[in-house]
Amino acid sequence: MGVCTSRPTAGVALVTVDFPPVNALPVKGWYALADAVRAAGRDPGVRCVVLTAEGRGFNAGVDIKELQRDPGHTSLIGANSGCAEAFAAVYECEVPVVAAVAGHCLGGGIGLVGNADAIVAAEDAVFGLPELDRGALGAATHLARLVPQHLMRALYYTSRTATAAELHAHGSVWKVVPRPELLDAALGLAGEIAAKDGSLLRLAKAALNGIDPVDVRRSYRFEQGFTFEANLSGVADRVRDTFGKENSP
Repeated sequence: MGVCTSRPTAGVALVTVDFPPVNALPVKGWYALADAVRAAGRDPGVRCVVLTAEGRGFNAGVDIKELQRDPGHTSLIGANSGCAEAFAAVYECEVPVVAAVAGHCLGGGIGLVGNADAIVAAEDAVFGLPELDRGALGAATHLARLVPQHLMRALYYTSRTATAAELHAHGSVWKVVPRPELLDAALGLAGEIAAKDGSLLRLAKAALNGIDPVDVRRSYRFEQGFTFEANLSGVADRVRDTFGKENSP
């Protein structure tokens, strides 16, 4: 359980997340993920990183139960900072990052894949931000990188999800494959990328980030300010207390 890094093929680092049962990451998990991605990107022998997960789904966001157990704001602050670091680590990774997504990709998962350079998804993958159902705000910055603006808003307000096929139609998912073929497909794309000159890839990544129209770190931190406001006002606790209960609004 946790985050581990392997080298399945030359030039490719595979970062795997495993926090059963649904990959809802605790505070330490977000920091561990950030550290693993940054370390892989700094490795001169790595020319592409593949980010994937074990278990039922790619990522279920923040561990809400960890927040519920904390009577203060320590866990919330930790989760906010940890998510920001993990998302930034993917975006700022010195080499391209390919996200291999199966099952649910929710909340913080959107922050990860929205900052990746490419996404390969299993046919059962679904993407969404259930933040309004969990007493939080955030990662609209990253969802907006996956779907058009008005669809992003409708998904955000309703907490609905989009399928891998739908994101493929919007051009944000590179390829959709049966779940058993996911890792091979992601490693195939990563291998094609890793065949390029490593120094030139690093320059290309920096260049593409430099012309990005949105400062994703700043805009996400702006969103998080409203999450903390919701907590201070008490509305976040009121909504979060319904998490996991039947017939919740």
